Amino acid sequence: MSGRFEPVPGGGAAVDLDGVEVSILRSLSVQLLELIGPGEEPDADADPLAALFAEGPSEPPSDPALRRLFPDAYGDDTEELRSAAADFRRFTENDLRARKREDALTVVRALDGFAAGDPEETALLKLTPDECRAWLGTLNDLRLTIATRLEITEDEESERLYRLPDSDPRKPMVMAYLWLGALQESLVETLLP
Repeated sequence: MSGRFEPVPGGGAAVDLDGVEVSILRSLSVQLLELIGPGEEPDADADPLAALFAEGPSEPPSDPALRRLFPDAYGDDTEELRSAAADFRRFTENDLRARKREDALTVVRALDGFAAGDPEETALLKLTPDECRAWLGTLNDLRLTIATRLEITEDEESERLYRLPDSDPRKPMVMAYLWLGALQESLVETLLP
């Protein structure tokens, strides 16, 4: 998998992806959407100001990957910090979940046009600057989720991951993790002035 993002005149980025890469990215993004969970359907008659002040959960998620995506804002060394973290979570997690959902949906929608393509053919995917931001967020969330599932805790462990034998059942996810990192890095480099 060799797709690297390149700058597009006027802003944004483009990448050549083959059918396998499209399939992997789309599948992982859909799984991320399932992990984050469905959002609440907006009520057309609802007061928009009330929605702005809707309360979310006050406790961290039980799933370690979700805890990594939605961490506590403060340490839990004291009751005061635990209380402040619960308040912060209550008023921010719903919005953060909605943004992560929208970012992942942006990725899925961009890939939908290519999903039925021949795995041997490559397709040029062009992203606007706003789509690039959504892709960066989703690529980061995918890497954090996979790292949590693989129990990767430090950058030094990446070297260990490169040396996993092909027989290791974690190998496919490790390869996806490393590839997503390279893709994310190339998008960041493309967007830097």
